[in-house]
Amino acid sequence: MPSKLEALPTHTRPRIRKAVCIVSGGLDSICTAAYLGEEGYSVYMLTFAYGQRARYEIQAAKRFARILKIEDHRIVDISFMKEIYGRTNVLTDTKQVLPQHFDYSIVVPLRNAVFITIASAWAMSIGAELVAYGAHTGDERYPDCRVSFIKSITNTLNLGESDGIRSGTRQKITVWSPAVNGIDKSDLLRKGYKHLGDRIFDTWSCYSNGLREKGKNPIQCGRCESCINRKIAISNAGVEDKTRYANEPKYNPT
Repeated sequence: MPSKLEALPTHTRPRIRKAVCIVSGGLDSICTAAYLGEEGYSVYMLTFAYGQRARYEIQAAKRFARILKIEDHRIVDISFMKEIYGRTNVLTDTKQVLPQHFDYSIVVPLRNAVFITIASAWAMSIGAELVAYGAHTGDERYPDCRVSFIKSITNTLNLGESDGIRSGTRQKITVWSPAVNGIDKSDLLRKGYKHLGDRIFDTWSCYSNGLREKGKNPIQCGRCESCINRKIAISNAGVEDKTRYANEPKYNPT
């Protein structure tokens, strides 16, 4: 398993100092931000309010921005997308039932394409060469998490600023995710846990906004596909799961 960002051209690595990381507040994106910090990047975090059910994930992102001593953390409000998305997915449409296993209703139309485009605009504005998000090898079912998509959108975004890049006015960017380096969810978790320890259990994976106990923070449902995937990844990583779930996730250990 590669430990470095080997997908980046060797000649560019010494010049890369800033990375814009798209962070939801979930396990994968927080571990990605922590990993980038360990790799020596000055990390700038971007979190999106896109009309998702799981609004509490934004609070988790804010907390980890402080923990990771992020250079700058921006919350981008694009909640109008909820109306545009309509009934297309369960993450923004609260009238639909959250599935316990993968279903295409979990896929939000072009969500990562939208996020990456905005993140790249910020990267080019601050001179960052890397735009990262938390897609890993287990996310192959999501078209906008595949390595082929990452390569394509990198080319497209740089093409959109080709004149600025050629003149030196803009910085060429590389879009990257753990999937590019063949990193799966459990491997990514181990990298994050090495840096964050038990604080990693304060990340928010649940597709719902959680269940609230009086006077306490909400706890994750334990029933949705994301909670189950979280439980499996933590188990496969050989780490004791200290996440608080409203219902103990049911899964078949691998």
